[in-house]
Amino acid sequence: MSETDTADTGTPSRFGRLLFAGGLAILAIRNLTDLEGRIAYADAKGVPSADRLVPAASGLLLGGSLGIGTWKFPKLSAGSVAAFLAGVTPVMHDFWAVDSESRDEELTSFLQNLTLLGAAIVFFRRASEN
Repeated sequence: MSETDTADTGTPSRFGRLLFAGGLAILAIRNLTDLEGRIAYADAKGVPSADRLVPAASGLLLGGSLGIGTWKFPKLSAGSVAAFLAGVTPVMHDFWAVDSESRDEELTSFLQNLTLLGAAIVFFRRASEN
């Protein structure tokens, strides 16, 4: 029997969705409640129009996380989270371009975001199958 013969294509685990979505929602809310600090950090990383992009990206993350958690518009929601992570990760966590003191922290953040991106892609694929 192949893997696809036994694949469950229903709604993903509520508990798993809530863990994933809850963590992302908290990250988005932290960004939105400290906009000045997040914008300053993005400016320091060379993000153009950080004053507009940081709130927009954080809103994208928040909306996507809520949609995954409730499984409402799941394809759009997972796509929003994936777009956020794909855009933000290489710019904000460029471990290859920082000094040796910051390299480990940036590498850890980069790998964490890469892992979250993988999960968002899995949710997107599951939503596409439904």
